Amino acid sequence: MQKISLDARAREHLERAAESPAGRSAETVHGGHEHTLRQTLVTLRAGTALTEHDNPGEATVLVLRGRVRLHSGDDSWEGMAGDLLIVPRARHGLEAVEDAAVLLTVVKKP
Repeated sequence: MQKISLDARAREHLERAAESPAGRSAETVHGGHEHTLRQTLVTLRAGTALTEHDNPGEATVLVLRGRVRLHSGDDSWEGMAGDLLIVPRARHGLEAVEDAAVLLTVVKKP
């Protein structure tokens, strides 16, 4: 069994995001290319974003800290710490309304 402190990793990656010119930092905490399930910790400084991209399969965004806005086409959903956002099966993007840390969970399409 393996235990990961998402709180500690989020703190660390928020510091990295603050120092990064892109304003973000990420780490795959479980899974990866050789697995179907992948969980990635993503941190974003307020005002930065993951630009619109395709959804590779089923996906959720669990907001660990701060506030984010998930958008797809003309629709958008805001989430704050503790909220679970279901990622639409369409092109979408994620922007940080406040400094934020999220856990992105993806199950890739076969």
